[in-house]
Amino acid sequence: MKLYYSPSACSMAPHIVLRQAELDCDLEKVDLATKRTSSGRDFAEINPKGYVPALELDDGEILTEAAVILQYLADRKPETGLAPQAGTPARYRLMEWLNFIASELHKQMGPLFKPGIVAEWRENQLTLLGQRFDYLAGRLGSAPYLMGDRFTVADAYLFTVLNWSPYLKIDLRPWPKLTDYLARIATLPAVRQAMREEGLIT
Repeated sequence: MKLYYSPSACSMAPHIVLRQAELDCDLEKVDLATKRTSSGRDFAEINPKGYVPALELDDGEILTEAAVILQYLADRKPETGLAPQAGTPARYRLMEWLNFIASELHKQMGPLFKPGIVAEWRENQLTLLGQRFDYLAGRLGSAPYLMGDRFTVADAYLFTVLNWSPYLKIDLRPWPKLTDYLARIATLPAVRQAMREEGLIT
């Protein structure tokens, strides 16, 4: 397998899962500005959507979309518990979380990266995100992870997205459960390894 990634982008979530599951996988960095990979390939030929992550399977097939790739990787190593068994109520709950993170957090935070965003639009996005953070903090409660006592692919995705907050000047201090969650996930060996490999920490 090969994971096409860009440092700190949503592709970091499957990168974390690869390390947590101890799966063999090559990494290839993508420059999202030029759409070229570190080996000089045109990324549009790999993923015409133009964004990471993209996972090249051993048979040459390409998987895209973070939530799908995360589940694929978890199912390669079911003994890790990174995703509940397919078809179970717990698996559908995991899928619910992955869709929430993708649509209500990831896609709401994405526009804030645009340098030309107008103040009114930014405030609207922050208000909406604040409502989502309220929900998240309430659902986390005293549990260490989204699904309770076990780290899953949903935590890899949520950590990746929430970790954008400092870059986007989003203050998470009104939600101490979220700041505690971020700090806790950041200490996990697989998270630190992925971040180190992406050049985000030393």
